[in-house]
Amino acid sequence: MKIKIRLKEILEEKGISQRQLSLKMNMRPATINHLCSDSVDRVYIRTLEQICDALDITVDQLLVSVESEEAATEK
Repeated sequence: MKIKIRLKEILEEKGISQRQLSLKMNMRPATINHLCSDSVDRVYIRTLEQICDALDITVDQLLVSVESEEAATEK
């Protein structure tokens, strides 16, 4: 099982740019850009909390579990 951060999708739903979020959170735009990519392999829990606070969402809205391609092909 893999965990995916839905930040990019949530920003699109709310009509907020990555730059706007980085300014609101006082965080580097490169950090927000990385969290919007599919290559995130670790993130601080505090960062997830800050994102949730800034976007007025819950952690379960931000994170979703996805079945990995390998596991799907083995079944």
